[in-house]
Amino acid sequence: METIKPETYDKYIKALMDISRAISSEQYLEDILKLIVMVTAKVTGVEICSLWLIDENESPVKIRLKATQAIDHEYVKDRALNMEEGVVGFVATHNQPLFVPDVLKEPRFKEKEMAKKLGLVSMLGVPLQVKDGKVIGVLNCFTSAPHKFSETEINLVTAVANQAAVAIRNTELMVKTKVIQEELETRKLVERAKEVLMRKRDIKGDEAYRWIQKRSMDTRKSMKQVAEAILLSEEL
Repeated sequence: METIKPETYDKYIKALMDISRAISSEQYLEDILKLIVMVTAKVTGVEICSLWLIDENESPVKIRLKATQAIDHEYVKDRALNMEEGVVGFVATHNQPLFVPDVLKEPRFKEKEMAKKLGLVSMLGVPLQVKDGKVIGVLNCFTSAPHKFSETEINLVTAVANQAAVAIRNTELMVKTKVIQEELETRKLVERAKEVLMRKRDIKGDEAYRWIQKRSMDTRKSMKQVAEAILLSEEL
C-alpha cells in the first residue's frame, strides 16, 4: 500500500465535509450536482469530473449526464446512454469502479470526440451508491496526462462518490417533500375558495372548481393564486 501524505487525506475529508453540508442545505438538486463535481475535481486535481444519474422514469432505463465543471453546457444537454452502454453503463450495472488508462483506446468509451477536443487521456469511473447498496449514478474523473489511479485514490474517490450519493438522494427526497407540501397547500386553498364561490354564486362544487380552473387559464395565474385572490376578496 503506497504512502499517502496527510494533506491528501485532509483534502478528501474537506470534500466530504463540503458535500455533507450540502445534504442539509436548501439548495436544489442542480446546485448539489455542480458542487459535487467542482469539489471532486478540486481535491483530486483532475481536469474534468462528470456526474451521471440513472433515470428510472424512462423505458428502457437510461443514465444521463447531469453535471460537469469544465465542459460546454451544450455538450451536457440531453446526453444519455442506455444502461448497457459505455463506461458509465458498465460501472452502473456492475456496481464497481473502472479505471481506463487511455479513453481513446477503450472500446466501451463513447465520448471519443469530446476526449480528443479536450485532450483527455485517463479516467476513473466509480458508482454512486446509497446505503441500501443501490446505484443511482456514476462519477467520472478524467486526466489530461496518462495517470494510473492507485488503489488508495480509487478508495478515496469512491468515498466521495458515496457521500455524494447520499446528498443527491436526500435532496431528491427534500424536493419531493416540498412539492407534495405545496400540492397539499394548494388543494386546501382551492377547497376553501370553492366553498366561497358555492355560497356567493349559489353553484355546486364541480362548477366552482371549473370556474377557478378557467380563471386560472384566462389570467395565466396558478390555481393557488386564484384561490388566494378569492379568499382575500371574501375577507375584504
